[in-house]
Amino acid sequence: MKKIYLLMLGTLLSQPSYGQKHDQNIEKKGLVEKEMKSFVNKMTAGNVNPNTLNYDLQYQRMDISLDPAVNFISGSVTSHFRPTQSMGSIYFDLSNILTVSQVQYHGTNLSFQQLPTKEVKIDFPASIPANTLDSLTIHYSGAPDPVYNTVMFGSQGSTPIVSTLSEPYGAQDWFPTKQSLNDKIERFDFKINTPNNPVNYNVAANGKLMSETNLPNGRKLTFWRTMYPTPAYLIALGITNYIKLNDTIGNPPFPFVNYIYPSTNSNAASMSNIEWTKQIMNTFETYFGAYPFRNEKYGHMEYINGGGMEHQTMSSMSGWSKTLIAHELAHQWFGDKVTCGAWNDIWLNEGFATFGEHVAYEKLVMTNSEFMNYLSGQKDHITSSIGGSTYVPDAWLSNVGRIFDGRLTYAKGGYVLRMLKWILGDTVFYQAVKDYHARPDLAYNYVRTADFNASLLQSTGKDFTEFFNDWIYGEGYPTYTIKWRQIGDQLIFNVNQGQSHPSVSFFEMPLPVKVNGTGGQTAYLMLNNTSDNQYFSETVSFPVSSVQFNYEYQILERNSTVSQDNTLSVSSAEKENFGLYPNPAKNELYIKGVNRAVSYSIYAIDGKLVRRGMYQPEKSINIAELIPGAYIITINDQNIKFIKY
Repeated sequence: MKKIYLLMLGTLLSQPSYGQKHDQNIEKKGLVEKEMKSFVNKMTAGNVNPNTLNYDLQYQRMDISLDPAVNFISGSVTSHFRPTQSMGSIYFDLSNILTVSQVQYHGTNLSFQQLPTKEVKIDFPASIPANTLDSLTIHYSGAPDPVYNTVMFGSQGSTPIVSTLSEPYGAQDWFPTKQSLNDKIERFDFKINTPNNPVNYNVAANGKLMSETNLPNGRKLTFWRTMYPTPAYLIALGITNYIKLNDTIGNPPFPFVNYIYPSTNSNAASMSNIEWTKQIMNTFETYFGAYPFRNEKYGHMEYINGGGMEHQTMSSMSGWSKTLIAHELAHQWFGDKVTCGAWNDIWLNEGFATFGEHVAYEKLVMTNSEFMNYLSGQKDHITSSIGGSTYVPDAWLSNVGRIFDGRLTYAKGGYVLRMLKWILGDTVFYQAVKDYHARPDLAYNYVRTADFNASLLQSTGKDFTEFFNDWIYGEGYPTYTIKWRQIGDQLIFNVNQGQSHPSVSFFEMPLPVKVNGTGGQTAYLMLNNTSDNQYFSETVSFPVSSVQFNYEYQILERNSTVSQDNTLSVSSAEKENFGLYPNPAKNELYIKGVNRAVSYSIYAIDGKLVRRGMYQPEKSINIAELIPGAYIITINDQNIKFIKY
């Protein structure tokens, strides 16, 4: 969505010092709150209008006249739709501030009603059967309500400008459409009629510029078309005396189109950052996969609202910080190609775009120490309050400030992805991200958190249900108390965990630990913390001088401590570490706490020996052929009961 705070953040990042973490978060919070006020009266719409669930909106053509100097819109929108069931009437979302004058259908006029619920109800002369492609045209006009900042009339320099911004529920403020997050418009045409005198206006919009035609009456007709499925809230345009910059981007190249103010065109710093878009595009294509709208373009259209907005194929921008450029570009994959299917899951848009900032900072913008300082600031900001879920509960959907919460939706959403990267490793994580938005049932569609979780399972074989329960649906963060002791070549750890909020009983997380030796040696460990008061025994071949926890801010935590404790013993660690999982098991068993090859025996519950073998560390014991039931496994002189199902 539009992000005023990114302008301030980008400014801060241009300063010599990166130590202003606290100030950055204060500014971010204030600016996000400022932007939210535009929508505070519009959040009653919810995720779905039930009156529009009985048809698939496949195509819309917008034929309208707009003069940036006059707050008025007039024209028509033709909609092609396919009913999912027989229907005698159809509903479109449209503000009742605008006036519908006529509805045309197969050469005749239909009766219609404009409802107080900001809908148009249109009655057909006879019911339309299911799966029948049909169309109608709605003629309308009026002055869009300025309260909501959806259609923004103003000026840049001394020249009038009009810009649109429809997230979350603003599309209905300027054209009849279907706003529910369950049906993308398969194809959209813009035919925009503008004055051509005294100002030569240029029109920017989604998709590909098909034509510009000077009309005999001193006006101009601009035709844009997008052939990619698009949510209604991402349909956008801008009109002013733009300078048009046509270039290429990506490898292989595709069009890079920028519509900018004349003043921006003469600003060397702004132009340098616009050019930098090529670098971050290459980086994102490396880590996220091919840009999703290559057949049309990527570009920017400058607009008068603060921050930016990820309008599909052409982000709206009010500034040119690298932060803002990266954030809006990342949205083309996450928010545009795959779009949250409910505002509850807005983190799938904004968290991924914030993670795009992480990638830009780490790979292109910052030194390592600067990036670590940034992550430290993000971690402190996220954990500055003890609660709050990344997922937006239904009870909060009427509160725009909660939906677009800078701490939870943006910062924590982005950090959840950083933690997944830590768990999976860079190679597996980035491949899983590419798989996620490429899956045929998800690509160019709406997605929910459960879809992302299922995609991760398919890509990695790991089930992250518990992880999402803790970090997306649950609230708060863990605090760790870590004690360590070295005995010979064994490094013993004892880990205790507290939780800031009762919604999560325990955060099951692999813990990042860096071990420093007296001679400058280092070792990097991952302690798989699955229970409280857990012991670990790790082999370290050098004398240890210190232990660092969360050394690169891989995970979220707060007020954790690490200390040396000479009361820890090897026997305590071995006893606590030994275990069997999963239990019950279907096909495979794993043994934890065994670091060498060792023999094992499996007995039926009546004492009959059914299997002998040799267990190899980090490998499974195959039990697929066992008959379902209870068994005992004997290993290292310990007997453990397990259930085969």
